[in-house]
Amino acid sequence: MTMSTSPNRDDASQHRRQAPAPTPPTRPIRELVLFGGLAAIVLGVFAMMGPAYATRMLVEAACYAILALGLTIQWGYAGQFNAGIMGFVALGGFSATFFSIPVNHDFWASDLPWRLGGVLLAIVAAIALVWAVCRVDRLGVPKLLRTLLAVVVGLVAYLVVVSWLREVTGDIQSQVDFVGGLGLPVWLGWIVGGALAGGVGYLIGHICLGLRSDYLVIATLGIAEIIKAFLKNSDWLTRGTATISPLPWPVPDPGAVGFVTARALYLSVTVIMIAVIFFLLHRAYHAPWGRMIRAIRDNEVSAAAMGKSINRRRQEIFVFGCILMGLGGAALTSFTGIFDPQGYLPLNHTFLVLVMVILGGPGNNLGTLFGAVLVYVIWIMSGPLALAVMHGVTALGAHWFDWQPGNLDSRALQARVFVIGLLILLVLRFAPGGLIPEKVKHHD
Repeated sequence: MTMSTSPNRDDASQHRRQAPAPTPPTRPIRELVLFGGLAAIVLGVFAMMGPAYATRMLVEAACYAILALGLTIQWGYAGQFNAGIMGFVALGGFSATFFSIPVNHDFWASDLPWRLGGVLLAIVAAIALVWAVCRVDRLGVPKLLRTLLAVVVGLVAYLVVVSWLREVTGDIQSQVDFVGGLGLPVWLGWIVGGALAGGVGYLIGHICLGLRSDYLVIATLGIAEIIKAFLKNSDWLTRGTATISPLPWPVPDPGAVGFVTARALYLSVTVIMIAVIFFLLHRAYHAPWGRMIRAIRDNEVSAAAMGKSINRRRQEIFVFGCILMGLGGAALTSFTGIFDPQGYLPLNHTFLVLVMVILGGPGNNLGTLFGAVLVYVIWIMSGPLALAVMHGVTALGAHWFDWQPGNLDSRALQARVFVIGLLILLVLRFAPGGLIPEKVKHHD
């Protein structure tokens, strides 16, 4: 008797024989080359400008890297374009300042704290009253009448509370200059700065995340300017344009251990912060939560059809990003040693962070770190390099044509904007996904 082989069994064995071998994991050659080149650039800055200058540059670049990581989880993970980074940086800087500067004993020895506390309680009561009026439609009040009542009550409460606040703040400025600080550890101000920025981000997200992306950009940009204007004009709280300095560091003072050592210690603190943040973001990105966020970003309709809470997830990611921005802003302000509300500029604290994320790669944490350091090094060094080039051209012009232009220092600083603009133009043309783009895994 001849036994026949089953066709299904033959097909299965043939499929096993012809199945392709698993491809070995690719080595990160691109990343190694890019980071090697970045290390060479940093070493060149050390050799040319000295360790004190280069260490300061690295500390500021590390603070900007925290800001860029906050933006990349908003924009890269969820597609939320936040143009109000400056406002959250300012909130973090204010918190670091308020918690770390010495206590103003004259303020606390007077009756001003009690009066200011009463006004703050009146503000809370006014908000609660307006919120309650907005809910009277549940008692059968027509919605049109409810809206009219809410507007009238809110306007009256605003006028009353503002008049009380102006009276108290005027007395604070005339009697004790400003409220002063709390004299607490610097790191506590950093934590509260992140929480404060996250809380404001929650309020903004609750109102604005239902808007389309272009309207969200306008809303966040306007809110950032409002935050800056409040801090600038609140002389009783921040001294306004008079500024507050010096700010303490969470490491030994430069006067005790030297500038280079103190800055190196500060750099170690920021590097540890970045390492912890990077680890948490890496785990979140590859977790089910991260895959859900990216699914909402890529196809919101399909994600909603699968039962995902779109607005809740978007609000979560917006708040997380704002927390990092507040934390980075607090670390950056403490390092500069001065709190100046006018010093927060859209060019330095919004546009520059956007360039970092675009160049590194939105949605790629490693690319964001690379872009943050590279862009900041270019931003800092383009001024001295442009000044050296201008001096060389001026020397040739003076020798040949008796040409002696003035004010080269300010012109060299303006060259930074040109260099960054040219850089972002080249990246968008030749690497639109960034130098280290997001790696999207496709599952067959």
